[in-house]
Amino acid sequence: MAVPVEEAPAVERARDAAARDAWAEAYVLLRESDRHPSAALAPEDLDLLADAAWWTGHVDESVAARLRAHAAYGAAGDHRGAGAVAWWLHFEYQSLGRPAAAAGWLHRSRHHLEHEPDCPEQCFLAWTDAAEAQERGDPAAALAAARRMTRLAAASGDPGLLALSRTTEASVLLAEGRREEGMALLDDAMVAVLAGELTGMYTGILFCLALSQCMEAADLARAVEWTDAAMTWCEVPWSQHVRPPEPGSAGAPDPAPGRTPEPTPAPGAGSFTDNPFRGLCRIHHVEVLDLLGAWTLAEDEAGRVCGEVMVDSLDVAAEASYEAGEIRRRQGRLDAAARAYAHAHELGRVPQPGLALLRLAQGKADAAVAGLRLALACGPQHGLLGRARLLAAMTEVALAVGDVAGAEAAVVELEGLAGAGGSPLLTAMADTARGAVALAGHGPALIPLRSALAGWLELRVPYEAAQVRMLLAAADRAAGDEEAARLELEAARTAFERLGAVPDARRASALLTRRRRQALPGGLTAREAEVLRLVAEGGTNREIAQALVISEHTVARHLNNIFAKLDVTSRTAASTYAFAHDLLPPPAPTPTPA
Repeated sequence: MAVPVEEAPAVERARDAAARDAWAEAYVLLRESDRHPSAALAPEDLDLLADAAWWTGHVDESVAARLRAHAAYGAAGDHRGAGAVAWWLHFEYQSLGRPAAAAGWLHRSRHHLEHEPDCPEQCFLAWTDAAEAQERGDPAAALAAARRMTRLAAASGDPGLLALSRTTEASVLLAEGRREEGMALLDDAMVAVLAGELTGMYTGILFCLALSQCMEAADLARAVEWTDAAMTWCEVPWSQHVRPPEPGSAGAPDPAPGRTPEPTPAPGAGSFTDNPFRGLCRIHHVEVLDLLGAWTLAEDEAGRVCGEVMVDSLDVAAEASYEAGEIRRRQGRLDAAARAYAHAHELGRVPQPGLALLRLAQGKADAAVAGLRLALACGPQHGLLGRARLLAAMTEVALAVGDVAGAEAAVVELEGLAGAGGSPLLTAMADTARGAVALAGHGPALIPLRSALAGWLELRVPYEAAQVRMLLAAADRAAGDEEAARLELEAARTAFERLGAVPDARRASALLTRRRRQALPGGLTAREAEVLRLVAEGGTNREIAQALVISEHTVARHLNNIFAKLDVTSRTAASTYAFAHDLLPPPAPTPTPA
C-alpha cells in the first residue's frame, strides 16, 4: 500500500517538492532531515539540498551542501556523480567571484570524468571547453566542443542537455556571423523551453542564454517574444506548492530587504524566492520595454531587478541602473540620470554611450567625445548591439562638434555591422546615422532617412522613429517641401509627448513655431506681415508708423506691396486675408474678476 505524500518521510516529500519545482518546500524539508545524524542524507539528496538552497537564495548553504555531496560521492567511488558536483562547484565559485577555487574544481571535475566512457556528465565539461575556446579566439575548437556536447546530450536522451547543447552551438555560430544557422538552432532549443518540456533549472538557464544572445545579436523580434514568455514563466505562482516555515522557526528565511530605486545587493541579502531567474530575465524585459517605449514600466522593472537577482549577479544590477539612466536622460531628468550612470559604474558597468549623450545634453561635448572614443577603443560591448549603439552615439556627438569625418568613419563601421549581422534593428540604426551625416554635408539624406523611419516603425520602436522624423523634417525643408516638414515635426512632437521625452518634445514644438513664423503666405516678408497685422487690427498709417518706428511713407510703400502680392485693392480685403490666414496674434486672456 502506497504511503500518502504528507505521511512519507521528509526526504521523500522533499524529492516530490523538487520534482514540482517547489524549491522552498524542498529546502525546508531537506534541512529538517539533515538535522538528524542517525539518518544521514544520501549523496544525491545532499546534491538536491544544494539545488534547493541555491533556488531559495542561500548561496553559502548551497556551496556547503555541494561540498558534502562531492565528498559522499567520492567515498562511494561514484566518479560520475563526483564529477558532476565538482563542475557545479566550479560554476558556483565562478559566479561568486572566486576564480582560483572555480579553476580548482573544474580540474577536479575533469579528473573524475576523463577516464569515464561517454556520459551525460561530460556535457558540462564540453560546454566549458566551448566557452574557453571562444574566449581565446579559437572558433574551430569552440564549434568542435559544442558539437561534442550535442552528441553526448543526444545519446543521453536528456531533453534539457540537448537544448543546452544546441544553444551552445548557436552561440558559437552567431559569434562567427553565421546568423541563419545559429538562430535556427536557438529556435529549436527554445521550442522545448516554451513547450514546458524541461525542468526549472534548464528552463531558467536557457531563457537567460537565449535572451542574452538575442540582445547581443540585435534580434528584437525574438527578444520581444521570448522575454514575454520568460516573464510569464517567472511569475508562475509556484508558492501554491510551497509551505514556507513560520517566521522565527528553524529554516525560516530572512525577510526580503527593502527596495530602493537603485539598490546595491548586499552579500547574504537574498530574498526568499523559489525562482532566482526572475531578476535575470527581468533585465532583458527592461531592455525590450525601453525599446518599445514603455518607459514608466521599464523604470519600475529596473528598480525591481536588484531586489530579485542573486547576490552574485552584480552585473545584472549594474545593467538595471544603466537602463534607468537611459530612460531618465531622454525624459530630461539629467541629475537623476547622472546618479543612475554613476551607480552602474560603481557596480562595474561602463556607462556608455548613455553618459556621453548626457554630457552632450549638458553642453560638455569634449567629455562626450572622450568617453565614446575610450569605450570604442576597448572593443565590443554586449555584442553587436552594444558596439552599434556606441557607433550611433559617436555619429551624433561627432556631428554636434562639427567633426563630419569622424561621424563618417563611425557610420561606415556601423553599416558594416548591419550588413554582417542581418538585423533589421542594426539596419535601422545604420540608415539613421547615414541620413544624419548626409544631411550635415548637404547630401542626399531623404532616401536613407525614409528607409530608417520605415524600419523603426516596423520594429515598433517609437523614440528612434520620432528622432528620425526630426531629421526628415530638416531634409524635407532643404528640398523645399515645407508641408512634409510640418507633418514630420507634428508626428515627432506627438510621439515625444506620449513617451514623456520632454526635451525632444520642446525642440519639436519650437521648430514648429519657428516654421509657422517663417512660412508666411502670399510671399509676404516679415515686415509686411507686421504691417498687415496692424492694419487688420484697425491701425491707421500714422499709428502703424509710430508702432513700428518707421515713416508713414514707408508704411504706404509696404501697403502697396501687400495689396499687389495679395491681389487686393482695399484695407478691408487685406484685413480679411489676414484673418483667413491666421496672421493675427492670439487674443489676450480676459482678466478673471477678483
